[in-house]
Amino acid sequence: MPLRSVEPMRPGDLEEVLDIERASFTMPWSRGAFLYEIEQNRVARCHVVREAGVIVGYLCVWEIADEIHVTNIAIHPTYRRRGIARELMAALIADARARDLRIIVLEVRPSNHHAIALYESFNFRVTGRRRGYYYDTGEDALVMETRLAAASPAAGGNQRAG
Repeated sequence: MPLRSVEPMRPGDLEEVLDIERASFTMPWSRGAFLYEIEQNRVARCHVVREAGVIVGYLCVWEIADEIHVTNIAIHPTYRRRGIARELMAALIADARARDLRIIVLEVRPSNHHAIALYESFNFRVTGRRRGYYYDTGEDALVMETRLAAASPAAGGNQRAG
């Protein structure tokens, strides 16, 4: 398996990021949107995945209190179906659990079956629907979330053994 690294997104990464963004979405984020996320938005964290020096994917999230909201995740079409998005999500979830965060939320198009299957494999469940969320097609968004608390509900909420 090629050596991959995950690093904070920098302004110099945006040409490659924008290529992936345009190839992945019908409503791509602009350069300005990414710059805002990485330079000004204090709750945003964006990371790129490099393989052999080439950016092959990225993940952007907002972290607010004890919640993470996935705002953008994409893998270059040439590198899809190789487990890169799975690795990004697994690392995100492991980091969130290690820091005692409570929940991860995201929106996804109902027609994006591959993404839904990936999220369901991490115990994300549909918790709502945003009507007409995607203005390019009028398609709804499914709101999906996974709860990260270690204790089961039967154990009395967020209590920990110890």
